[in-house]
Amino acid sequence: MSVAERGPAVARTVSLPVPARRPSPSPAKAVVVIAPLSLTIALGLWGIRRKNTMWGDESVTYQLAHRDLSQIWLTAQHVDLVHALYYAVMHEIFGLFGGGLLTLRLPSVLAMSVAASGVGLLALRLAGPRAGLLAGLVFPLLPQVQKYAQEGRSYAMVCALVTWATYALVVSVPHRTWWRWAVYGSTMLLACLLHEFAVLALVAHGVALVVSRVPRPVLSAWSVTAAGVVAGLLPLAICSAGQSGQVSWIGGPVRLRYFLVVAVVGVACARASLGVRGPVRLSVLAVPILVLPGLLLLIASLVKPLFVDRYVLYSNIGIALLLGAWMDDFHRRQRSSRNAWIAAVAVLAALVPPSLSLRTPQSRSNDVTAIGATVRKEGRPGDGLLYLSGQHRILTAANPEDTRFLTDLALAQDPVSSNTLAGVELPAQDIAARMLEFDRIVAVRTAGAHSPTNPQEEAKTNTLRRHFHEYGTTHVNGARVTVYVRDHDPSPRADPGSNSPGESGGVMR
Repeated sequence: MSVAERGPAVARTVSLPVPARRPSPSPAKAVVVIAPLSLTIALGLWGIRRKNTMWGDESVTYQLAHRDLSQIWLTAQHVDLVHALYYAVMHEIFGLFGGGLLTLRLPSVLAMSVAASGVGLLALRLAGPRAGLLAGLVFPLLPQVQKYAQEGRSYAMVCALVTWATYALVVSVPHRTWWRWAVYGSTMLLACLLHEFAVLALVAHGVALVVSRVPRPVLSAWSVTAAGVVAGLLPLAICSAGQSGQVSWIGGPVRLRYFLVVAVVGVACARASLGVRGPVRLSVLAVPILVLPGLLLLIASLVKPLFVDRYVLYSNIGIALLLGAWMDDFHRRQRSSRNAWIAAVAVLAALVPPSLSLRTPQSRSNDVTAIGATVRKEGRPGDGLLYLSGQHRILTAANPEDTRFLTDLALAQDPVSSNTLAGVELPAQDIAARMLEFDRIVAVRTAGAHSPTNPQEEAKTNTLRRHFHEYGTTHVNGARVTVYVRDHDPSPRADPGSNSPGESGGVMR
């Protein structure tokens, strides 16, 4: 055959190329994404209102997010700088969807749902489809995850960002493209700007890469990215260091038992023969995420108490990955699936009581809704109102109607106009003089709290002791509301039959 005769055939072959087609997402990946997402949303919506109650930290979010962005920024110069970005985000969300209780908590529900999908994809990539589905379903069932999925604070958002930053890291290791590292770094930086202690996850990522013995170029790329994240966080860390009094309330590790239990369980699961896919093993990644952030906070607490379980909420990523992979391994080793089903039902039954408890007002350390309602009930129009100490003014600020007909005796400038959380109080002598103008005073103090030793607080307690007697005290979740009545006898009242402040130590706590 001549060249001329072969030409058309070659031309036809070249002129009709078959376009390259990307493989469509597998059904397994879709299930791993959708199932955990749906379960987390369902659990998040279940009892989300907690009987229309709110606790103190959520009240701070609620109050600050209703301020203008300029006011949020000015307030952050004095207090809560570490949460300023979150308050700004919530301000915009309130502007779009209204500033109600559901709007306060729904962003956390959605963030935790996105985190659950990320956990599932991580386990799928590292240990297979079944491990991915199990890990994604375990994650929203964890009590700590259920709790903070329904709170108007930044911790669920931080958890979601750390989850997807971890996924971006795992994907970046084999591909080594610069834009993947940029995605990883920007996601981690955003998590750190929402809460500084997210930077501890960066340490866990580095340890996982070192233990996995990834190639030197990968380790170098991570080091450069990590340095960029730290550099981006540094200005916030330096400025917020001047507000270290914000964590002065931490007297010791807060809810340490949960962290210890899941750490022990996770390490035990890691000893099993878990699925291995890719250059980073699941256990080598999950154990540092589970253990290291909390461990580093505990070590730092030897100098200054810093450990609070919610600060390292994202460590639940590690336990979910390990439990999912362990259950997958357990299922593969069983000749019959009956044992696996029995174990699953037993775990679900054990989770029912804590799940029910987390959706009650008593599951939080205080209930500002109940505190405000008690102040309204016990107070009469024209009564004086006193906070012991002044920083506890935030406990009744969520609903101004609760204190509308009472006179705040110590307040010189309200929180909004002073760009503070609790306002500015009068000098000590002015507080004492105003107290003596009233025959009844409603006093609010947190349960078991000691009043700070400053002149204003001393003036409050001394004046109550010398010129008033306790009429009655109502205990609510996280606080005590006490009504004091003026004692016109010039001598201090100390009736043995009465529950006076001097005897009970009530105002001196």
